[in-house]
Amino acid sequence: MSRLDPRSPLVFDTRELGRRPGTMHTERREVAAPEDLGTDVIAVAPGSPVELDLRYESVLEGVLVSGTVTATATGACVRCLDQVTLPVEATFQELFAYADRARHHEEVSSDEDDDVRELEGDLLDLEPVLRDAVVPTLPFQPVCRADCPGLCSQCGERLADDPDHHHDVIDPRWSALQGLTINQEKRN
Repeated sequence: MSRLDPRSPLVFDTRELGRRPGTMHTERREVAAPEDLGTDVIAVAPGSPVELDLRYESVLEGVLVSGTVTATATGACVRCLDQVTLPVEATFQELFAYADRARHHEEVSSDEDDDVRELEGDLLDLEPVLRDAVVPTLPFQPVCRADCPGLCSQCGERLADDPDHHHDVIDPRWSALQGLTINQEKRN
C-alpha cells in the first residue's frame, strides 16, 4: 500500500506514462511551498506560491523528472536586519526508479551515498527534490544590497540612514587621562 497521498500538491501520478521508455509528459503547476524550504536566515515562506515547470520521461529504470522551480524567498539582511526578498530559480533532474529496479540497484551498488528515489506504485513525491534544489541556491548570508553598511557596532544605528555617523571613541589605554580633563573643567 502506498504511503503517498495522491491529493498532495507535490505528489505526482505517472500512470499515463506507463512503462514505455520514450514516453514523455510536460506539466506546469503552482503549488504552496512546503515547510523548511530554506534556512533560518532566508527561506521560501510556507504556503507561498511555487511555480513548477516539469517534464516526465519514461526510461528503462523508471521515470526521469526534469524541471524548474521558481519562487520568492524572504529573510533578513545579515548586515542591517532589513527584510530581504529574492527571486529563486532552481533546476533539477531526478530519476525515480521502479521498485524492482531500485532493489536491483541496491544489490549491485555498494556506495552508501548513492540514494535512489523510488516510485511508490505510480506516485512520486517531489518535496525532497525541491528542497535539495532550492536550498543550495539561497545565499548563505543574504544582504539587502551589495554595499549595505550595516549597523553601528556602538549604538545599533542604521549606517545607511546616516553615512556620517560616528562616535568619538577614546583608546582605552588613554581613558584614565580623560578623567583628568573632566576634573580640570569642573575646577574652572
